[in-house]
Amino acid sequence: MNKKNQSKLLLFLIMLLVISACSNANNSPNNKGTNAEGANTPSNSEAPQDPFGKYAEPIKISIGMEVDPTDKSLPAGDTPLDNQYTRNIKENLNIEVEHTFTASGANMPQKISLAIASNDLPDAMVVGPIELRQMVEADQLADLTDVYKNFASPTIKEIIEGTGGAALKAVTFDGKIMAIPGVQLKADGVHTMWIRQDWLDKLGLEAPKTIEDLEKVAKAFVEQDPDGNGKADTIGISGPQSGDGKMYANFLESKNNLYGFDAIFSAFGAYPGFWVNGADGKPAYGSTLPETKEALVKLSEMYAAGLIDPEMAVRKDSKEPVVSGKSGMFFAPWWMGYGPVSDAVQNDPKANWQSYALPLNKDGKFSPHIGTPSSEFVVVRKGYEHPEAPMKMLNNLFKNEAEATFDPSKGGPGFYPLRLVYAPSDETEYTVKAIREVLAGTKKPEDYAADVSYKLLASDLRDIKKVKNEPYDQMGIETWNPSADMGIWTRAYSIMVGGTPLVDTSMEDVPSLIYEQTPLMESRWVNLKKMEDEMFLKIVMGAASVDTFDTFVADWKKQGGDQITQEVTDIVNP
Repeated sequence: MNKKNQSKLLLFLIMLLVISACSNANNSPNNKGTNAEGANTPSNSEAPQDPFGKYAEPIKISIGMEVDPTDKSLPAGDTPLDNQYTRNIKENLNIEVEHTFTASGANMPQKISLAIASNDLPDAMVVGPIELRQMVEADQLADLTDVYKNFASPTIKEIIEGTGGAALKAVTFDGKIMAIPGVQLKADGVHTMWIRQDWLDKLGLEAPKTIEDLEKVAKAFVEQDPDGNGKADTIGISGPQSGDGKMYANFLESKNNLYGFDAIFSAFGAYPGFWVNGADGKPAYGSTLPETKEALVKLSEMYAAGLIDPEMAVRKDSKEPVVSGKSGMFFAPWWMGYGPVSDAVQNDPKANWQSYALPLNKDGKFSPHIGTPSSEFVVVRKGYEHPEAPMKMLNNLFKNEAEATFDPSKGGPGFYPLRLVYAPSDETEYTVKAIREVLAGTKKPEDYAADVSYKLLASDLRDIKKVKNEPYDQMGIETWNPSADMGIWTRAYSIMVGGTPLVDTSMEDVPSLIYEQTPLMESRWVNLKKMEDEMFLKIVMGAASVDTFDTFVADWKKQGGDQITQEVTDIVNP
């Protein structure tokens, strides 16, 4: 072989070595699952590119999950880790779900905080906006930009991108999508009054329109034996429970507050926990305004008079007196058929829980606060080799009518691993109107076939007459047949009873000026919020004078409130 050919052979061998080295480097464990920019991509060559596709071989995902220990809806033999939802995921996707940890709603924030602090995250979990930012800053999360682009289903993309950019903005950091945002209904932020209509009828009362009416009805519920057992054991108005109970929603947790007094505050024009324009038109924190003090004064008077649950804030489960038939009123969103009302009706078929957009403010209007479209997010641990798996699990739940195939009476939707809410903002209201038209005979279910983004609409329209008896324009419990199909009834009652006030009431919605933390909040807000919660609870329960409200406001401002308010002002009025 001459020297020229030897040189060519040597060059060829060197090229082979270089190619081999690059190939080994790209397939090394340290590089598995990331591209050149560090964005996570599916590492399993068998990972199906179809958003709904099934893995050829089983994969595992370990999650942190909130589990309500009082929820007894799972059938005998089922568990939070083995139920209709986890079996569906295994069958459809070949994904096996494991638990890194579970916790009640009250303990979940602590569990998540410990996981962040120890840098020991599960493969995926659902978190709020504060935890999301903490994880991003600690560089603990997978970049899901490509996962969202390649694996989010068309329906989920349509809903997310239908928020005017708000949902993606909430999860985008330095141009990267760091979490999968949920999109909740506008209705989830509206807390209406749920009341025992059968108690009202028995005592010859009407639903209370004003705060004064509310006091009179609550007093009657406490003193006039509405359950007819001859004992003084009934509660006028339920209140928040110990642990995770809140007297009102706030701008960081703006929806789905249960058993709080949101509607009572709004009747005074008060929006504690939200950022609103003050009397001078400038941004202000609602908890520091005079209207909030006025509402606290009234709540403290009602509590002292025994009109509010005496065990408020020490009761472990606010649902219990509602379910057992001892409470006459509580405030919560439209979907209570999924919650205590379903259990209450199973215990007492005549428990006629109805929902009203009440009480009204001094101008005779209902002016609730409303929340952000995205307040919960699925995050994925950096380094998890199947970052697309959580997205596929969400696709699986929201594929066509998939969610409607589950029976919530055999385990509520909260048992679906990594479940987020995905819905057009007006889904509740739109569904109420559509069902009314179908029941009235002016339209047929197939007339709504094109409305695919309203993912449960087809089944809602198809199934409504299975559980709703005539007269179709009346919604009292006596016009329903829950025993025909408890799963269908649970949703239908929530929609038609819980959703009706949202359609029939002319509301003046009050949004928060912002729904995210400012820089100074990251170091000060936990302590400021703790001070607020403790002081307001003491005022309502009579452990502190209402005059301490003014002390709270002064302390709040001194401890960073004024600087935070300026940060909010700079965001709102750049």
